[in-house]
Amino acid sequence: MIALSLAEIAEVVGGQTHDIPDPSVQVTGEVVRDSREVGPGSLFAAFVGERVDGHDFAAQVVGQGAVAVLASRPVGVPAIVVDDVQTALGALARHVVRRLGATLVALTGSAGKTSTKDLIAQVLRTKAPTVFTPGSLNNEIGLPLTALSATGETRFLVLEMGARGIGHIRYLTDLTPPKIGLVLNVGTAHIGEFGGREQIAQAKGELVEALPAAEDGGVAVLNADDPLVRAMASRTKAKVVLFGESAEADVRAENVRLTDTGQPAFSLHTPSGASDVTMRLYGEHHVSNALAAAAVAHELGMSAEEIALALSEADSLSRWRMEVTERPDGVTIVNDAYNANPESMRAALRALAAMGTAAQARGGRTWAVLGKMAELGDEALAEHDAVGRLAVRLNVGKLVAVGGVEASWLQLGAYNEGSWGEESVHVSDAQAAVDLLRSELRPGDVVLVKASRSVGLESVAQALLQTGAEGVDAR
Repeated sequence: MIALSLAEIAEVVGGQTHDIPDPSVQVTGEVVRDSREVGPGSLFAAFVGERVDGHDFAAQVVGQGAVAVLASRPVGVPAIVVDDVQTALGALARHVVRRLGATLVALTGSAGKTSTKDLIAQVLRTKAPTVFTPGSLNNEIGLPLTALSATGETRFLVLEMGARGIGHIRYLTDLTPPKIGLVLNVGTAHIGEFGGREQIAQAKGELVEALPAAEDGGVAVLNADDPLVRAMASRTKAKVVLFGESAEADVRAENVRLTDTGQPAFSLHTPSGASDVTMRLYGEHHVSNALAAAAVAHELGMSAEEIALALSEADSLSRWRMEVTERPDGVTIVNDAYNANPESMRAALRALAAMGTAAQARGGRTWAVLGKMAELGDEALAEHDAVGRLAVRLNVGKLVAVGGVEASWLQLGAYNEGSWGEESVHVSDAQAAVDLLRSELRPGDVVLVKASRSVGLESVAQALLQTGAEGVDAR
């Protein structure tokens, strides 16, 4: 964080100083909420959780070098006491962002937010110092913590914004007002909470409504291939830039293809030129993510050649998102278990099918180990059934549906599409899936593991990778 005195912070957040001998002492380290991340000069934000009360760690964090604690009650060590720590954290972030000389880029969407945010950051940091949301900490706590990690040298601040209801993004943009706003797509993630795609579009569009007017530098970057996103152009006074595969997109992809290992390649076209991209990431869905990143970077002055090079060198930065690891025995594990919705599930299956081309040449097979997609409401049965059917249409070698009733719908969809015998199977839990795979995998096989975060299927991928490290019998 940019250096601020405890007295200034107390004024900004409307708090009272307690047990602070010298209010002129500055916070020169990071603002954190996890006691394990405290270092010299830190400010520790004490949140009261369901199982842990951060106030209980006050003495410990000061001993570790924290200058003070942002707390909702006196804690016997230097503290700034406020009515509500979350509100105070947001106020502090708003104050710091206003003082920064950085360009703030915010993005939202139903799918692909974290991967796209990581791409944008990797492209922009080839141009200037860039701070971006770690993982998917995109809520009312994670977002201000990310903003507060910026320093005086930061030139680009890239913030992912999530929403579970109307008004959530409006609140986040009030804390950290963006200059560039990117909306990726409107899908079915959290549709059970929102009530429909139109309501999701209403919520996501709050981002473009918060942008400055075009004459003040505001830019809305919108997906030309998604009608609900494209329609958001009428909700902003900012300059509108379209990305996508549509011929009308300002930043578009041509000659899109997948390598035999499932990595996308395409020709990137921008208003200032064109250049070829071959990505290290897996899955055709990353083309749209890459175009979104390219549109943002182009608006910030990067050439097509610079953008294409950065996209071609970009890696996956966030865990459990199409992490591809080949075991010593030749089995490839694709860990995409961080989360799942119908759009991302379809994209992952298509990536698996593309990887299957190379697998078959080595005598291998493709496996889709899938679990529940959460928060789909009344659409849950139809969406799980559709994913099971798609696995069959893509000629995935074997579907392993893991879990309860939603998994049974996945397996039923596959069965009804024509998957009989042992081509699809329903198992009760992650351990049953691991046991099955350990007994059946052979060199050359490719295994995709994907479900909503609540299912915890990352344990399957981790167990299979550990098995590979220990060695298995070749079949």
